[in-house]
Amino acid sequence: MSENDVNVRRDTILTVDLVLTVLFVLTAVVSTVVFDQPWKTVAVVVALVCFTVGIVAFLWGYWTAVQRSRTDNIAVASLYFLVDNAAPKPVSRRMNGLLAVQTVVGIATASVRSSTDGRAGSTLAFGILVPMMGLGLNGLWGALHGTFGPRLRPTEDGVPPRTSPNGQDG
Repeated sequence: MSENDVNVRRDTILTVDLVLTVLFVLTAVVSTVVFDQPWKTVAVVVALVCFTVGIVAFLWGYWTAVQRSRTDNIAVASLYFLVDNAAPKPVSRRMNGLLAVQTVVGIATASVRSSTDGRAGSTLAFGILVPMMGLGLNGLWGALHGTFGPRLRPTEDGVPPRTSPNGQDG
């Protein structure tokens, strides 16, 4: 795979995250304000599409991370929140920012209406499923492109070698 192919895949994950987040925010806000058909249905469909994308990305990312964990020391927080220099700062900020937007908008739109047209529950509650997309796409990006330290091999006594804070064996 060429460097250009890798960049396209990275950009695709970032673009999917951005486009679906914007689509979710727009449909959720319009549905919250209008709270009438067809907007309620549109908001539910968009939220479920985002959730489905998140589940697929999460499983793909998890599978890929498990394969990489044979040689790389992958921490869960580094994989799903792109911390500890697992991703470049601009990528980490953008993807975690989109995850935060998904979470805030999902909770806010689900809880902002005190009345849901006289029936129990609300179609707006589907929005709380959307952050699964952010977690899944973060994990997929991290698994495919993240930078992690090497897995340390156990010593002869079966105990992994200790490392100093600067990453040197000690």
